[in-house]
Amino acid sequence: MEQNRSEQPVEAAFGFLTVVDAPSHGLFGGYLLVDLAGRPLEFHCTAPVKVSRAQQILYGATLQSHLHGRQIGAALLAEGTVTPELVLTDLESMLHVRPHTALPVALVTRAGAGAAAGSGAAGFAIGDVSISPHASDAGLEPLLREKLESLLAAVDLSEPFERIRAAIEEAQRH
Repeated sequence: MEQNRSEQPVEAAFGFLTVVDAPSHGLFGGYLLVDLAGRPLEFHCTAPVKVSRAQQILYGATLQSHLHGRQIGAALLAEGTVTPELVLTDLESMLHVRPHTALPVALVTRAGAGAAAGSGAAGFAIGDVSISPHASDAGLEPLLREKLESLLAAVDLSEPFERIRAAIEEAQRH
């Protein structure tokens, strides 16, 4: 059984981490932690991150992985008070959060979507999605598969990302 940072026992939790690009506002990161039934345990989102022209020039091709992995992803994971079994993302660039956390991180793509295959990442199919663990977590594949099978009984592994996007869009309206 996992424990949160205050050492209170909690049911197994799973983190879902993504970024929403709102052209009029900037980038919003969202982090949803759910239990085995898919019920929300925590939700965190960032203030909008606007990219300056200087950042675009200086970071070049590495800008997106820096913003997603370090600036947005690492900040959101630090906000969580429940420690998840693993963190799932639907953006390949968000895998760059892995050096900033001890948690295993994996990319979720719809089976046949080709994003995971295009990344060269190893992975496995489960339900109607493909899971590609970060390279440093590749050895955990059997354990990750086992944990995800429990979650898959109640949750479509792509659906929590839709909830994050909808929550961020709703917050922008208010």
